Formats: sequence, structure tokens, C-alpha cells
Amino acid sequence: MPKKYGVKEKDLVVAHVVNLILTGKLRSGDRVDRNEIAHELGLSRVPIQEAVVQLEHDGILTTRYHRGAFVERFDESVIREHHELHGMLTGVVSARAATDPDPRVLERLGALTDTLRATRESRAFHEAAWQYRIVLTDAYAGPRLGAMIRSAQAFTPRAFWVAYLSNHDEMLPYYETETAAIQRGDSDTARTACVQRSNFMGEIMLTELVRRGVLRPAPVAF
Repeated sequence: MPKKYGVKEKDLVVAHVVNLILTGKLRSGDRVDRNEIAHELGLSRVPIQEAVVQLEHDGILTTRYHRGAFVERFDESVIREHHELHGMLTGVVSARAATDPDPRVLERLGALTDTLRATRESRAFHEAAWQYRIVLTDAYAGPRLGAMIRSAQAFTPRAFWVAYLSNHDEMLPYYETETAAIQRGDSDTARTACVQRSNFMGEIMLTELVRRGVLRPAPVAF
């Protein structure tokens, strides 16, 4: 596999393992074959080990002494939890922005919201939305909160969302609500917009994983 310049090798491995899980090629309890990944990606064992450490920290893998790394429990509740955490953590950042607004940040968010309104192409929309979150996180999250947000993003991969064709119509209202709330100093609404957006993304992800056959449909209650 050709290397992607500007991307850390460890991050390539993390994205690769997450993709294997999201496509059902790795399932709960499966052992991660480090040699196979090194061969597929053309990498040494060093970034593989770095990725395993991160994935274990993120709750995606677990390591067993002298036995290797294994996929942690992966089901509907895990997907919901990752998205719930992401919504709560980004909500903290957004609420901080509303409570202590920085004119430079507000200007940047306004410009990005305008870009989101004008951008219907899925990849471009997602990249603008990604920049929106980076602007807020860089300005209002400390090192620990920033690390927690990145960890919670594990199951919100770019590859999935750039291919999701309803990005603009379904996600734009959340960003418009968040931006307006930050501009008027409404921390509660800014926080709620993040939580609702992330929960909605989780539902979309679950629907797709069921469609792919990675997860089973939830039982119908009678």
C-alpha cells in the first residue's frame, strides 16, 4: 500500500484496524494479526505497536500477556457510547466558546458555517465540518480534553462520512444551531446541538453497519 505523506504511520494503522472492524473483517474477540497488517501496509512493527497501544487506550482493542491484541466487544451499545461521549465532549468545548467568545474564533466559525451552507458535495462538506470542530477544539480544549475528543472520534471515520451523500441536508441544521448559539452566548443550546448531532451520526452509523451485515438488527419489541 502506498504511503500517505503527512499522515503518521501509527494513524494509518489505527484507521486500518477500525476499518477492518467496521467492515466486519474483524469481529469481537478476534485476534489482530500484526504481521499481516505490517505486510498489507508496508510498515515496520513499530507503528503497529504504537497503534495497538492507542487502540487499547481507546477501548477498541485489549491486549493479553503473551497472547496478542484482540478486538474488544463491538456492538450497538459500543457505537452509541462512542457517539454519546463525542457529543458530550465536543459540547463542553462549544459551551466554553459561548461562555467566553473570542471574536477571531466567531469569525472563523461564521465563515465555515457559510461554507457548509454553500457546499453540497459530501467530501467538501465533511472537510469543512472537520475544520469547524478543529477550530473550536484548538481554541477551547486543553490537552486532556483534546485527547479525549480524538479518542471518542474512533468510530466517526472520515472515510465513512465523506461517502455519506446526505451530509449537507441532515447535518447542516446542527452546525447552524451551534454557531448561532455560540454567537449569542447560549451555552446550553450550543452544548445540546453537539450532543444531538453526534447521537444522530451514531444512528446513521448503526443503520449502515446493520445494512453491511456487521451488526445484527435490534430485536423488534412487541
